[in-house]
Amino acid sequence: MLSERELSELIKRGIRVEDVYQQVEFFRNGFPWMALEKSALVGDGILNLSESEVVQWANQFDLLKANLKIVKMVPASGAATRMFKSLFEHISEGQSNKESELFLNRFDEFAFAKAVKSLCNNQDSNELINILLGEKGLDYGSLPKGLLAFHSYEDGSRTPLEEHLMEAAEYASDGKTARLHFTVSPEHRSRFEKLIGELLPKLELTFGINYEVQFSEQKPATDTVAVQPNNELFREKDGSILFRPAGHGALLENLNELQADLIFIKNIDNVVPDAKRESTILYKKAIGGLLLSITEKIKGYLLRLNGAIEEAELTEILVFSQTHLGIKISNEFSHLSGEEKVDWLKNILHRPTRICGVVKNMGEPGGGPFWCADGRGNFALQLVESAQVDMQNETQKEIFSNSTHFNPVDLVCSTKDYQGKYFNLMGFRDMSTGFITEKTKDGRKLKAQELPGLWNGAMAHWNTIFVEVPLDTFNPVKTVTDLLRPAHQND
Repeated sequence: MLSERELSELIKRGIRVEDVYQQVEFFRNGFPWMALEKSALVGDGILNLSESEVVQWANQFDLLKANLKIVKMVPASGAATRMFKSLFEHISEGQSNKESELFLNRFDEFAFAKAVKSLCNNQDSNELINILLGEKGLDYGSLPKGLLAFHSYEDGSRTPLEEHLMEAAEYASDGKTARLHFTVSPEHRSRFEKLIGELLPKLELTFGINYEVQFSEQKPATDTVAVQPNNELFREKDGSILFRPAGHGALLENLNELQADLIFIKNIDNVVPDAKRESTILYKKAIGGLLLSITEKIKGYLLRLNGAIEEAELTEILVFSQTHLGIKISNEFSHLSGEEKVDWLKNILHRPTRICGVVKNMGEPGGGPFWCADGRGNFALQLVESAQVDMQNETQKEIFSNSTHFNPVDLVCSTKDYQGKYFNLMGFRDMSTGFITEKTKDGRKLKAQELPGLWNGAMAHWNTIFVEVPLDTFNPVKTVTDLLRPAHQND
């Protein structure tokens, strides 16, 4: 039972009472596992574009972009704390570990090295790390990744924020305006805005375009409750309910408010210096051009489905859905009446559509592309995380473990329908694909819940196309020493 005070708190946050009850039910009963049918492979769910096709679709994108509103969305709220885990351990344990030793041995190769040394007196290992991470130095231990110095240049260093602005000029622009949308945490928003204010005049002069940069924050209404191990609501010491941010799936609300013809989505830490960006730009344009072609085809088919249509045309649309939109249809379709087939095809076509770049699996932790059953004899392409798979089921575990490709978070999305109206993206998520994790607060154990992931369950009922993209377009920075990889060295 919720008290009057708690009901008032829900209203204040914009959270519905029924959503809290639903979350508690998920804690009690768990989320159903995804039903993996098989991995998506090149030629069976994953497109492998030839060199000529890549150039063709990139050129198509360049031809059409002048009449498009394009936005690049970058989730950028995550703190960099985990990046420096080995350095925090070095300080707390009083001795080096393998990664901190590598960090110290090659310290001068980091873009932040000069700034750290300028604040040091003795420059011993502990002082270097404390100046880098602590409040009396650069405070990198509490800043988000987007504000850290990642890459060195002759005229200084660049943060991921700046690298994303540079990238956006190449493909998230109509030739006159480059538009970016960063999702940030409230406590760091002013720092992002200050840096943007310093960077834009120079960049607009360099590229001869205007920049439109927006920021948004995860909405309090997307926070989820936590529970104790016995599934009773977890309450703070003052008796109030504990609410927690619900993971990147909560950003579906932010994405839903963006109005654009194409929306590119890419993580904040997946950037490279200027000299190594050519492949990224080419493939971004290529998947953008391909998506424009597919959505134009969808528009034409939906217009035809609204009028008189022959059986042969229905078959053509069915084949298109199966070969281009990540759908495998059950035999039941062939037994439907003509009117039922039309309704069925309309339902398939009239959805948001996305192309997801995927890279060859090199052992990175995370999700990948799979064919998944929907319980009605149909199969659809989905991005699936390990937490969604029943690893106690040997068959499911084997399918997941043998996946040939990995999700680098490289998406381009079309969120307008064939009449030019924006879809309500909240209607295309699968709420049964959330996550439950175990945490602690004030020394007490709790269970936390994340909403369906932004590119997983939050887009479960989108049309999905997987395209293989080169490994050199995927260069995340999960630990500080990843910045020593050749992709992040500006040599």
